[in-house]
Amino acid sequence: MRRKLYRVVLPPEEREALHKMTRTGKARAREILRARILLGADEGLQGEGKEDPQIARELKVALRTVAATRERYLAGGLERALHDAPRSGQPRRLSPQGQAKLEAIARSAPPAGRLRWTLELLQDRLVELKVVQRIGKETVREALKRGGLSLGNRSRGVSRR
Repeated sequence: MRRKLYRVVLPPEEREALHKMTRTGKARAREILRARILLGADEGLQGEGKEDPQIARELKVALRTVAATRERYLAGGLERALHDAPRSGQPRRLSPQGQAKLEAIARSAPPAGRLRWTLELLQDRLVELKVVQRIGKETVREALKRGGLSLGNRSRGVSRR
């Protein structure tokens, strides 16, 4: 038997919190799975936790998932093991003020000679009003959707969903 590189020994209060989490099911599925991994790996109460391959088989996860959960627990504690770190991602193109401006424009009367707003018209208007330097049609569509608006079939402006 190989010596475990990352040994998990849970304090009683953490062990109880993990048991409660897995019993109630009031957490995200990923967090419950990680709680089960930690409980399986725990060497505190019984003295010898399960081996990673056994935990992986029982929970039907990759061996690397078990190892990574152990590592995360030892590196940052229970909170770090259960929850993902925030991801940076690209910042939103429209600020909350820009979102409000887009919604106001979309609800207003369309330009002369037009029956309704289109994504292209909204995109051009946001640039024209210097709300943004540039913006894509898909970003405009997503922002309208986030605001609960649709470029529906009404003859004027935007319809509420």
